[in-house]
Amino acid sequence: MEFDKAKERVDYLISEINKHNYNYYVLDAPTISDYEFDQLIKELIELEGKYPDLLREDSPSQRVGGLASDSFASVTHAIPMLSLSNSFNDNDLLDFDKRIRAVLKDQVEYVVEYKIDGLSVSLEYENGLFARGATRGDGFTGEDITNNLRTIRSIPLRLNRPEDLIVRGEVFMKKHDFADLNRKRQEEGLPLFANPRNAAAGSLRQLDPKVTASRPLDIFIFNLQDIKGRFIGSHSDGLNMLAELGLKVNNLLIKTNSIQAVIDTCREWNTKRYELDFDIDGLVIKVDSLEARSVLGNTSKSPRWATAFKFPAEQKLSRIEDIVIQVGRTGILTPTAILKPTLVAGSIISRASLHNEDYINSKDIRIGDTVVIQKAGDIIPELVEVVIEKRTGNEQSFSFPTQCPACGSKVMRIEGEAAVRCTDNSCPAQLKRLVEHFVSRNAMDIDGLGPAIITQLVDRGIIADAADLYYLELSDMLKLDRMGPKLASNILAAIENSKGRGLDRLLNALGIRLVGERASRILAERFIDLDRLIGASKDQLTAIDEIGDKMADSITAFFKEKDNLALIEKLRSAGLDFTYKTSGQAIDQVFSQMTFVLTGSLQKLKRDQAKAIIEERGGKVSGSVSKKTDYVLAGDKAGSKLDRAKELNIKIITEEDFMKMIGDIDTEE
Repeated sequence: MEFDKAKERVDYLISEINKHNYNYYVLDAPTISDYEFDQLIKELIELEGKYPDLLREDSPSQRVGGLASDSFASVTHAIPMLSLSNSFNDNDLLDFDKRIRAVLKDQVEYVVEYKIDGLSVSLEYENGLFARGATRGDGFTGEDITNNLRTIRSIPLRLNRPEDLIVRGEVFMKKHDFADLNRKRQEEGLPLFANPRNAAAGSLRQLDPKVTASRPLDIFIFNLQDIKGRFIGSHSDGLNMLAELGLKVNNLLIKTNSIQAVIDTCREWNTKRYELDFDIDGLVIKVDSLEARSVLGNTSKSPRWATAFKFPAEQKLSRIEDIVIQVGRTGILTPTAILKPTLVAGSIISRASLHNEDYINSKDIRIGDTVVIQKAGDIIPELVEVVIEKRTGNEQSFSFPTQCPACGSKVMRIEGEAAVRCTDNSCPAQLKRLVEHFVSRNAMDIDGLGPAIITQLVDRGIIADAADLYYLELSDMLKLDRMGPKLASNILAAIENSKGRGLDRLLNALGIRLVGERASRILAERFIDLDRLIGASKDQLTAIDEIGDKMADSITAFFKEKDNLALIEKLRSAGLDFTYKTSGQAIDQVFSQMTFVLTGSLQKLKRDQAKAIIEERGGKVSGSVSKKTDYVLAGDKAGSKLDRAKELNIKIITEEDFMKMIGDIDTEE
């Protein structure tokens, strides 16, 4: 394909992908299948790889996350991000209205919006391109999290018009996405997030943007902070304009001049909030007119023209009818309370995790107890406390089992840990969870092998470990319920295709305790071959960034277990790829521990070439300038990054300077 035709195709693909992203993530109305969307992304990435000059900063392919950083740079907000005063009842709202009308008389119009329970951020656009994003911080100074925010697909990298503006939004996680994330973390033996807000905040402040990119974050824009060259008369007009620009605005906007209507709306949504797939902890009431806002002004902490009505937490009484034990893929025994079915926050709650033995003992939880329950983050059933005064004397203390309830093997608790584990790696309950993890999307990605089929394979003795999947025959599959020849053949083909996934995916699939997707990739990149990793010492492992003592101990212990080594040999015999695909020869690490920022157009080097050269030589490339930046490589038409470098007295180098630093290598392809 000629360059001009490739450019035309890339422009078309970016436009189409952005349109479909907007339909899916903003309008919640997709018009093509996931497969069709993935094909568009694939074609774009292939063209950008073949023609690097066509790679744009606003390309959808750039949402995967950049390099990890050591810390976040500080950002001073051009417009302070103030907090809101709180209202908790009708009288508080009436008092708020009296204060407003004392100044504005009867010329008052309110807007009522959701109070999203997430993390407040500011977004800056320059000439329509997303330039910078920051946390609220203390309202005056926040943290630069631009690279992390770029991974959120509901944030457009380019607006529909070339505007210069600053907006404020709330990053959040939908309830069903939060539940999926916690379920995966529980399977991996990782600490659970308490609620969607904590999950969103923790995901957004990851030093590695790739971790953020792996988390299902979303955003609502709820305020226009500043815009150059335009007059906006009201808050509602501003939100309408932002929606036209392609931003995802807060999707509740009620306008009224009656405080009673505001009160009625707050009462209505106190119940209706449970119908939403995201958390709101209240409603926000604002004066709509921007001129009126300027008259009302601000206190040192909050605007006088707005208040947040906070919903009360809904808690109910229930009764513990039993406590049962579930066995996870790492052998962890998790106690679960079986509750008298109780309606809480819009749904029936009949089970709640009791986490571990220490949790039960600390709260003195007994079978038969009356307990206070709620939904953590309006989604995860949670036991708040035991109502001691309702005890009758018939309650039964719960003793943690000394044997696994699934296989009868001895259980043990490692010193310093709260988890109790089954010691038998062949435990059927543990095996089912292990195989489910092995075939999951981020591991070996074997399509069609769901929990129901895996349960049958294990219960009928057809497989005894994950490696046995690669030895299945059509006759084995046809023994299963509801399994026809076509489905069986498709599953066997998917199993065969998974053999070439590579070392990083295989390591994740093995389910080594404390080793997740990112650690698997780091280990694969470092050791290249599984046998090298098997023979690695603890010192070799801890010498790698992000591999600590506990993870190293877990890795070495895993590869000392005879059963694990036998599993690996079965996988080897089945023909799985034990290597990590990489290329290139050893290069002097002249940029080790150095951080570069690239800005402007380079003449001799393409930007992606410069980035690759820096990374090959041990350096890092950041998307924003901070005090920890070592060099800013500036080309023609360098923008705000160059100005920021001058402010911080960061060393600025030209392309010629850079070529001298690397020995003026040949840049021709």
